[in-house]
Amino acid sequence: MQILKPGVEPQRFFDAVRAASRRVLMLDYDGTLAPFRLDRDQAAPYPGVRERLSALMAGHGTRVVLISGRTAHEVLQLAAVEPAPEVWGTHGWERLSPDGTYELAPLPPAAEAGLAQAHDVLDVRWAQRLERKPASLAFHLRGLAPQETDAVQGHVQHAWEAIAACQGLEVHAFDGGIELRIPGRSKGTAVRQLLAESDPATVSAYLGDDRTDEDAFEAIAPHGLGVLVRPELRETAAAWWIKPPEELLDFLDQWIAACRQGT
Repeated sequence: MQILKPGVEPQRFFDAVRAASRRVLMLDYDGTLAPFRLDRDQAAPYPGVRERLSALMAGHGTRVVLISGRTAHEVLQLAAVEPAPEVWGTHGWERLSPDGTYELAPLPPAAEAGLAQAHDVLDVRWAQRLERKPASLAFHLRGLAPQETDAVQGHVQHAWEAIAACQGLEVHAFDGGIELRIPGRSKGTAVRQLLAESDPATVSAYLGDDRTDEDAFEAIAPHGLGVLVRPELRETAAAWWIKPPEELLDFLDQWIAACRQGT
């Protein structure tokens, strides 16, 4: 573990977790709880993650929420945590409650038309690399030969930026691809909503790896702890940096222990 911002010491933080009567732990999925896979449908959590999340879901006053760029139902299926946690998908546009209640924020019709146009403008040979979501369209670059990556990325980005400029959309790079998104919501939206629903004394943390998690780190910074989870350090608004899977599992173990001691 490396502390990136002064004033957030591990002992002090986990003492606060121990003393709290309410806690909320928010976690990204791909790259944070699960390693990246060429076959995205095989992105299972690191060994030991499911058991630890299940232990937290079993009680001890922690609300566990998964927040992802994937669709909410896809995250729930891949995570396979019992009992089911709350899931926010598609960068804050979807909300799936533990009881199965599903919500999708209203989408601007013009932006939806832009996503459809962006899907159709690409060559059919890239269809298997396209991921259509309720409020975005992602193009995945993993698995391309190194000599192809720059050319393909440049072609997709050029085509999508033209559509984005006309349809009020945004083009974002993520770890392993490019995404055309309807603006207005992000992972930070989910974090702010969850914190607004929580008691002011709630101890909170958000764990993420990608640049799409920076909105969440900025949202939680005034209220709780942001933790960057990735093998290599990069510029970030997070307060801590941990490497998966060992330090991730250690973080979860310390949270569980603090909860049990505080119960």
